[in-house]
Amino acid sequence: MRTALEQAVQLVLSGDYQLINIISVTLQMSIPSSVISLILGVPLGVLLAFCSFRGKGALVILNRTLMGLPPVVCGLLCYMLFSGVGPFRHFRLMYTIPLMIIAQVILITPIVIGNMESFAQRITPAVRETARGLGLGRGRTFLLLVSETRYQVFSTYLLGFARSIAEVGAVSMVGGAIAYKTNVMTTAIMNYTNRGDFTLGVALGVILLAMSLVLNLTVSLIQGRLSR
Repeated sequence: MRTALEQAVQLVLSGDYQLINIISVTLQMSIPSSVISLILGVPLGVLLAFCSFRGKGALVILNRTLMGLPPVVCGLLCYMLFSGVGPFRHFRLMYTIPLMIIAQVILITPIVIGNMESFAQRITPAVRETARGLGLGRGRTFLLLVSETRYQVFSTYLLGFARSIAEVGAVSMVGGAIAYKTNVMTTAIMNYTNRGDFTLGVALGVILLAMSLVLNLTVSLIQGRLSR
C-alpha cells in the first residue's frame, strides 16, 4: 500500500498524460452539469418556497424523492431513451460526454431545488415582512428573496459539483468508461483497481479526496457565515 501511494504521488507530480486526460474529462462533465443544474434548480427552488398553491406539498415530496434517485436508475432511464432502440437514438449520444452531462443534470437538479427550497422557506416570512414595509410588489419581493439567497446559491453549487465528481453509476452506464473519451475519475478508480493497477487508482483517489476536502471546507465556511 505504501509503495502504491508513493508511486501515485510521483505520478501526480510528473503530470502523467493519462491521469490528466481523466481529470480533464471529469471536469468537462462536472462543470457544465453542475452549472446547468444550478440555473434550472435555483429559480425553481426559490419559487417553490415563495409561492402557495394547491399541490405544493406533493411537489415538495416528489422533489425530495428525486433527490434520492439511485444513479443506476437514472443511468438505466437515459440508456433506454438514447440507446439504439430508444426514442432519442437519432441524437447518437450514447457513450459521449453530453449524455453523461444529461444524466448528471437529472440527478443534481432535484438536490439544488431541495436545498434552495429548504433555505428560502426559512427566510421567506422575514423577507415578506420587509417587502411589505418597503411597499414592494409581489415581483420585487421575489427578487429580494432571490437576492437574500445569494450565499446559499454558491454553497449549493459546490454541493452539486461535489455530487457530480463523485458519481459513478449513471456515468458508467451511459458513458461506458471509454479510455481517453468518457473515462472519469470515479469509473477509472473502479476499473484500474479491478485490473490490479493500484498506482493510478490511488493517484486518482488522492486527487478526488483532496477536491472533496476543499469543496467541503468551502461549504462549511459559507454555512458558518450564513448562520451568523
